[in-house]
Amino acid sequence: MKTATVKRVAFLSILLLSTIDLLAFDMKGKVGEQDSKLQIFGFAQLEARGGDGVIKDDQDADVKFGAQRVRLGWKYSVGKVRGKVFLDFNQAHDDKSGVGLPDMVKDAFASYLYNKALAIKVGLIKEPLGMGFTTPGWNLDVVERGFDKQLAFERSMGVMLSGRDLGFGNSGKVNGFEMGHERPWKGFGYDLMISNQAGRSGAVVNANPGDANAYIVRVLFDWTELFHAELSYGVSQKAGGIEGTEINGVPLSSDTKDYKALNFGVDSHLGKGNVKFEYFDAQNLQGVDNWDESTFSITGTYFISDELELASKHIQGTSKKDGVETDLGNTYIGFNYYLEPANNKMDRLSKKKKNSHRIQINYVMANGDRDDWNGLKGYRDNAVLAQYQFKF
Repeated sequence: MKTATVKRVAFLSILLLSTIDLLAFDMKGKVGEQDSKLQIFGFAQLEARGGDGVIKDDQDADVKFGAQRVRLGWKYSVGKVRGKVFLDFNQAHDDKSGVGLPDMVKDAFASYLYNKALAIKVGLIKEPLGMGFTTPGWNLDVVERGFDKQLAFERSMGVMLSGRDLGFGNSGKVNGFEMGHERPWKGFGYDLMISNQAGRSGAVVNANPGDANAYIVRVLFDWTELFHAELSYGVSQKAGGIEGTEINGVPLSSDTKDYKALNFGVDSHLGKGNVKFEYFDAQNLQGVDNWDESTFSITGTYFISDELELASKHIQGTSKKDGVETDLGNTYIGFNYYLEPANNKMDRLSKKKKNSHRIQINYVMANGDRDDWNGLKGYRDNAVLAQYQFKF
């Protein structure tokens, strides 16, 4: 490298470092007269899993080691313009799910925050169906969302209109990045989205950009952190593929059914405790006529100390396929241990800040028609899950 080039790189590096808040990884500057901000963030979830629900019959390991998420991303804002990119290095680098971007890209969108009643997002976005799914993966009460997550629409390329904190004045910040109920507002909210098929959902297969669309609507109501409720409904057209789509070399002779799902959720934070309830009612899974599944989940947490929190979640599912109805239950029991907690406060926003360095241990009990379950995923035998999360 030429000496002049080295000098330029060194100068730019020093200039960049001088603008960085090293604790928050925020870089602030100016674009014309507008203030700009670039935030870099990421997390890794390193795991050990065991039990008959994890180790297959043809495997000999006592413990299976891996990572659930290994992510790095950035957010950028200038004036009313926003942008976000979030990558997961534990995902495939191609578009196996057929939503329009490689699977390793979790979020990639631009947003314009006109005001709190109207934010416009364009790109790869979390589809607004499923309360638990729109909770960030680093802020879960137990190690994973559970098998009811398969019924959510997941992410897809599209456009979304959103509003938050409507009806009771300015009770909280609205920044244009919202995907769920990130803050304890007072008032109503909404999301309207049209996208490519929901190919990352467990209930949609053989998706391809341009084949069909998905449509979702969600309404929300918040009363501080004491009460959050949301109701959403979505349709992903031709959820098993369109006529002519080849499956194992054989083209479909006709279009498949639309996948339809209703979701309702409630979240209540009460000092040291937190209680959640969520319900799914879904029809025509993977485009199969009358393959229906419904689930409900109940989650509870309670802080024992600044470092230790007890956590439990039960998911109950009922699936009917080809006229056969089966049931499956998964119960998670365990605790969250916070290393170097950021604070000793118990409100919801403060709890989020404690998740930077966290150990989660869960024992999962399976019950019901474990051998005959015909729904989407779920543990059919008991499992032990341990996770260490590092986040910045």
